[in-house]
Amino acid sequence: MTLETTMTPSVQSPPAAAAAPALNAVVLQRVEIAPGLLILRVTTRGAALPTFKPGQYTVLALPGSAARAPLSEPEDPAAAPDKMIKRAYSVASSSLEGEYVEFYVTLVRSGALTPRLFALAPGASLYLSPKYTGMFTLDQVPEGANLVFVATGTGLAPYMSMLRTRLATMHDRRVAVIHGARNSWDLGYRAELLTMQRLCSWFTYIPVISEPAQEPVTWSGQAGLIQDLWRSGVLEQAWGAPPTPADTHVFLCGNPLMVDNMLELLGAGGFRQHSNKQPGEVHLEHYW
Repeated sequence: MTLETTMTPSVQSPPAAAAAPALNAVVLQRVEIAPGLLILRVTTRGAALPTFKPGQYTVLALPGSAARAPLSEPEDPAAAPDKMIKRAYSVASSSLEGEYVEFYVTLVRSGALTPRLFALAPGASLYLSPKYTGMFTLDQVPEGANLVFVATGTGLAPYMSMLRTRLATMHDRRVAVIHGARNSWDLGYRAELLTMQRLCSWFTYIPVISEPAQEPVTWSGQAGLIQDLWRSGVLEQAWGAPPTPADTHVFLCGNPLMVDNMLELLGAGGFRQHSNKQPGEVHLEHYW
């Protein structure tokens, strides 16, 4: 319903500018794991951290006046100093973690927000939205169904939240992560995922890099593209049986080309894309 009022032009006031959100959060820790890859832990000032479901995302923001990291490129045009620059990021921390919220961020050198996030030091202020949203969760996965989490780059973030929250209770199913990156040093959370694999017999971690020739030490793991790795049957070899729509749900997050290629391969194998109207076994997060 729309309410209309009549006002004399001479006394009409201009609309008030929306107040910028307060910088309600602080950087607790930052770990730059490789050039252009950052793990950022953020906590609120005084208020309790809101609850969320593993796989959901929230919004971070900084004003245009915030400094940019040295490796970034100049903005064109430059952001207005009082403009709040907001972007959505998937949460990487467990939903059971009550001290901080963790984000896995890649530097977009010409971007508006990530160069400013990379310039933040512990103790720096930023905005953290109290609202978390997104349907890229485990809610639509039947109990006991096998899980395959496929990601490139920072598309791994929502899976880290799911694994950190629920992996220990998933011993009634198989769980696998296939994570693709350009080089081995870009495989964020690799040490943690390897530890999960050692501790949980039902968990399989398959890292794959696309440029093994650049490695300073010979790479002995998987190389190439994720879709080619899937065609090779790498997961069937690890599990001893192929994943099928009858027993497995697949999550895809990352490079759109990888997602499109995997959708085609999975569709040929009988997997259906999930939607609210048509339940299926393939779940997508549009990360770009």
